[in-house]
Amino acid sequence: MGFLESLKQIFGLTPGVDFEALIAGGAKIIDVRSPGEFSGGHVKGSVNIPLGMLAGKVSKMKKDQPIITCCASGMRSRSAKAMLQSQGFTNVHNGGSWHSLNKYI
Repeated sequence: MGFLESLKQIFGLTPGVDFEALIAGGAKIIDVRSPGEFSGGHVKGSVNIPLGMLAGKVSKMKKDQPIITCCASGMRSRSAKAMLQSQGFTNVHNGGSWHSLNKYI
């Protein structure tokens, strides 16, 4: 396994996910960084819900809607994905850093 593949596995990035198709199909992009980080730049159309506040917002979200989580590096988005899945969300993908996800917009 190469270095890049190892990093993807560590950060929970799902291989083979077609983010472009998910976004085109209406996936909700949740940026779990702080409001200050989000205001410094973000994926167009993404929603800022800091990781620490995400659990309080899940009741307003559809559990079968495609969701892509992102952050600065992929660490917090990985945690967000795991938390959403533990709450019964069935179509959640870790988009990693917002910079890398932004190329699909």
